[in-house]
Amino acid sequence: MKTQVVIIGAGPSGLLLGQLLQRAGISNIIIERQMPEYVLGRIRAGILESGTVQLLREAGVSARMEAEGHVHEGVEFVFDGRRVPLSLSNLTAGKTVMVYGQTEVTRDLMEARHREGAYSIYGVGNVQLHELKSATPFVTFEVSGEIQRIDCDYVAGCDGFHGVSRQAIPQDITREYERVYPFGWLGLLADTPPVNPELVYVHHARGFALCSQRSLTRSRYYLQVPLSERAQDWSDERFWGELKNRLPQELAGRLMTGPSLEKSIAPLRSFVVEPMQYGRLFLVGDAAHIVPPTGAKGLNLAASDVNYLWRILCKVYHENRTDLLATYSQMALRRVWKGERFSWFMTSLLHEFSDHSRFDARIQQAERDYYFGSHAGLTTIAENYVGLPFDEVR
Repeated sequence: MKTQVVIIGAGPSGLLLGQLLQRAGISNIIIERQMPEYVLGRIRAGILESGTVQLLREAGVSARMEAEGHVHEGVEFVFDGRRVPLSLSNLTAGKTVMVYGQTEVTRDLMEARHREGAYSIYGVGNVQLHELKSATPFVTFEVSGEIQRIDCDYVAGCDGFHGVSRQAIPQDITREYERVYPFGWLGLLADTPPVNPELVYVHHARGFALCSQRSLTRSRYYLQVPLSERAQDWSDERFWGELKNRLPQELAGRLMTGPSLEKSIAPLRSFVVEPMQYGRLFLVGDAAHIVPPTGAKGLNLAASDVNYLWRILCKVYHENRTDLLATYSQMALRRVWKGERFSWFMTSLLHEFSDHSRFDARIQQAERDYYFGSHAGLTTIAENYVGLPFDEVR
């Protein structure tokens, strides 16, 4: 087989890149270790930045998002017993975020790829990348017991933190940056109406909580828990009771509970690898960086990478601008580090840290007092939350 771009990974970043390339007349093949049903079964975040929403429109997959997604013009924060609304649209000249689940984004992209007859291969194993520094790279893999080979011009590694793409870069030329947080998020999904029209971020002495949503009838709630906890030790009754303890009385009083559809604990980490490219291999999304979910940046940073790589490849194929290939890592990382900073900032601001000294705790409180008591502070949070602008590829 031969194509222009091989995309490793059929998550939202790989599918979005494939869709954008397909519409630009650039041939591509996606290979994925899992089967489609498994990919669609992943429960992930659902807050889309304004730039991500626009990118989905450019990809031609926004119709269902526009019909079923929910535009949010603000979010709410709770600390020291106070509810502080944050108007995103008023502080960012009208920008908003869209609540639309990552599973639905993936489904829309899968269906679009099927409609357009683009080629995807699921259930592959033993993926290996070859000759990445040459002008003729190729990818081999095993499917149905047979070894297959795809010759290509470029490889996009969209296969996540545990994928093979990052491992294909020699360790002596990469540098990794990581912070592991001493707690996780216990998440519960339920078919219950959201407790609040907007998302609610809660700082409480018992730990952080987040009231999120997938639709007007499906809610997602999170509790900060020690890493020693196990999801199976949390009954639904225990979860709902602890959530009510962390919410203000008026929110706790109107919280509607119900049986959980899914319950799991996710550890929190910050991670970045530099550079994000090696020869003709380009890392995209979780293959290159991980953020704690507090700032809702994971999927959006992956979309940011896709934006840069897609636009660069369009200029390579349509304008012969091969000089731009060497700019991908720098352009992507500039926005990645800003997303990492915001995610770290939100995590540090709103969680309880067992190793904090009394001084650390007072500094954390002073930070909250400043950012939520200052127009400049609120603007800083709002413009990062809706998404910083993309740099122009030129």
